[in-house]
Amino acid sequence: MNVLTVDYASPTAPQDFALSLKETGFGILKNHPVSWAKIEKVYAEWDAFFKSEAKRNYPINTETQDGYVPTDIAEKAKGAAVKDIKEFYNLYFPWGRYPQEVSPLARSLFEDMFNLGKTLTHWLELYMPEEARQKLSEPLSAMLSMERTLFRIIHYPGLRGGEEAGAIRAAAHEDINLITLLPAATEPGLQVIGSDGKWVDVIPDPESLIINIGDMLQEATGHFYKSTTHRVINPQGADMTKSRLSMPMFIHPRNDVRLSDRYIADAYLQERLRELGLIK
Repeated sequence: MNVLTVDYASPTAPQDFALSLKETGFGILKNHPVSWAKIEKVYAEWDAFFKSEAKRNYPINTETQDGYVPTDIAEKAKGAAVKDIKEFYNLYFPWGRYPQEVSPLARSLFEDMFNLGKTLTHWLELYMPEEARQKLSEPLSAMLSMERTLFRIIHYPGLRGGEEAGAIRAAAHEDINLITLLPAATEPGLQVIGSDGKWVDVIPDPESLIINIGDMLQEATGHFYKSTTHRVINPQGADMTKSRLSMPMFIHPRNDVRLSDRYIADAYLQERLRELGLIK
């Protein structure tokens, strides 16, 4: 499997990006327009937040899905026997609860990444064959919803040796949404499964973004773009006690978008959240 690193400034970037996502479900974007200094500041602020007890002032709202999820109730990947080793905070803009202990910088980063997501979905549509494009109920970039898009700040704690047998930081899964934008995490561990069934490390260039296809885009394009199974493995040896931060943006469509003859976007999302045990 060859996950391409695409130079955003290259004249062939749209085609190269679409090709990588078509072939592997993943792509790495360098020289992108999102400020890396801003990303680093957001990582630092939220690292401090997760180390504080203030996080417990914002427990997850099971109706709206915004707020803090501790390690003891973290989600299970679909089909997994044990919970992931992580805690996280779900941010929705502009309506979700936002911790007063951190600056508004994550809001600004969200807007930057969401705007980039509009460009990237347009690129993906440009390089779809007409047969696949006709399956879309509307242009991809028009489907996007800022209000439904989830910005998740994830903290994977260092391992202490008492973790549940078989548990890893993020068990094998596919994302639910259209596309995911993920700034390179503070530590390695991301793997994607190849067509041969073997796991491959995704090692991004410094200051790059990782983008992958979600199940909703797979559904909307009649499987022209296919979501790819990925996971985050546990660190080994001397790195075991190192924590890891990541902050994926799961770009979602509006609730009323028709993904296919079978699914409206909201019904699809509710079905998947039930599978994950996040709603009843």
